[in-house]
Amino acid sequence: MDSSAKNLYFSNMTHIENYNLFGESSDLPDVVHCETIETRSLIHNWEFRPHRHTRLYQFLLVSAGGGKALIEEKWHPIAPGDLINVPMGVVHGFRFEPDTQGWVVTMTSELLEQSLHASEGLRPSLSRADIVRCTPEIRGLVRSVFDEYPNRRFARAHVLRSLAGVLAGLVARAITAKYPAKSRSEHTLQKRFEVLLDTHHLRHLGVSDYADLLAVTPTHLSRVMRRTTGRSASAAIEERLIREARRNLAFSNLSVTEVGYQLGFSDPACFSRVFKRATGQSPRAFRQNLER
Repeated sequence: MDSSAKNLYFSNMTHIENYNLFGESSDLPDVVHCETIETRSLIHNWEFRPHRHTRLYQFLLVSAGGGKALIEEKWHPIAPGDLINVPMGVVHGFRFEPDTQGWVVTMTSELLEQSLHASEGLRPSLSRADIVRCTPEIRGLVRSVFDEYPNRRFARAHVLRSLAGVLAGLVARAITAKYPAKSRSEHTLQKRFEVLLDTHHLRHLGVSDYADLLAVTPTHLSRVMRRTTGRSASAAIEERLIREARRNLAFSNLSVTEVGYQLGFSDPACFSRVFKRATGQSPRAFRQNLER
């Protein structure tokens, strides 16, 4: 979210609208972006239709008022003290009560991914769109981000990156604590699957292939992934490949065609189609936006 309506536009490439904000029409012009809930809600009469962000990750903290939040296909009540975790690509919407107050912290998926390590297990929790009760630590950290955001002091970018990383960790902790019943066996299977993804994502294996490597059925693997992370096994496979594609496009000098070949696509056009379906923009446009 940002403070002017002209930076919000709609892409009707799919039946679900992609809200392309500052960080999706071009590179995020700052380390993070901060604004209050009421800043954009006033423009849109306190209601946001179902939409998704192709590159942005958001934390919304409600301090007063409330309303309803749509997460995928279900509406949930929200009240003061609720924090809504909105990963990239998740369909969501809001119906806020007039004069609702709160804060929104936005970061690009690339920034968040830099601080996540598979061995630490944060990614599954942060990939779950969810509503949790805000802890005093989270509230204090959000305030610290908002305090640091408007100033231009030395080391501002470093401080904001660090605060955003800590905020992500505390949110992941709160989400994990909300689901204590998750069995150790399911957690182990999820971790093993993610390790295999990191090892074999360039081979373009399917859900059944990974299930064979894990000695479980594809149905069981998908069921466990949905229960533990809120997303399917097939979605996790595509997300891992697209994450690698974004990294190569952002940080290497390889051409778009070379990036596609390196990721195991024999047809550059196929790579472009898969990337655009997942992110809402072509690989070339993604790189050009970063360069701007």
